[in-house]
Amino acid sequence: MDKLRLKTILTEKAIQKRIAEMGATLTDKLKGKQVVAICILKGSFVFFSDLIRSIECDMVCEFMGLSSYQNQSSSSGEVKLTLDLNSTIEGKHVLLVEDIIDTGITMNYLQKILEPRKPAGVITATLLHKPDAKKVDCHIDLVGFKIPNEFVVGYGMDYQNRYRHLPYIAQVENLN
Repeated sequence: MDKLRLKTILTEKAIQKRIAEMGATLTDKLKGKQVVAICILKGSFVFFSDLIRSIECDMVCEFMGLSSYQNQSSSSGEVKLTLDLNSTIEGKHVLLVEDIIDTGITMNYLQKILEPRKPAGVITATLLHKPDAKKVDCHIDLVGFKIPNEFVVGYGMDYQNRYRHLPYIAQVENLN
C-alpha cells in the first residue's frame, strides 16, 4: 500500500476542546440517570474514551461492533453486526457514541435495533458529521464537527486498518 497524502483538518487541540464542551452538555443531560454508554467499534474507541472521561455521571460502558466499509473508502450500504451488547439496556438511558456519521445508514440501523430493547432514552453523539453524504435519515443529538464529504483518517478512524493512531483528523488527498 502506498503511503497516503494527508491534510490535517482538525488538530488534537481543537478536538480536545470540543470534546470537553460535549462532555459538559452530556453531563447536564445525563446526571442522576442510569446510563449505558455504547462505543461503536472500531472507529469510535479513541473518541469514546476521551468523551466518557469528560462526562460527570455514573455510567456503564458497553461495546458494539458494526461494519459497513469492508476496507473501502466509502460505505458499502450494508451494515453487519460483528459484536452485540453483553447486557440489557431496558429502562436505561443510552449514550450511543459514533466516530462519524456520513450516509446515516449505520446510525439508522443502530437506532432500529436498539429501539425494541426498550431503553428509557437514547442520546446519539458523533465526533464528525458529513451532512452532504446523507442517504437515510437518522437522529443525531450532538455533533462535534461538521465536515465536507471527504474521506478522513486519524483519531481512531482508519483506512484499511491503518492511521487510527493519529492524534488529529486528516483528509486523505490521494485516494482513488
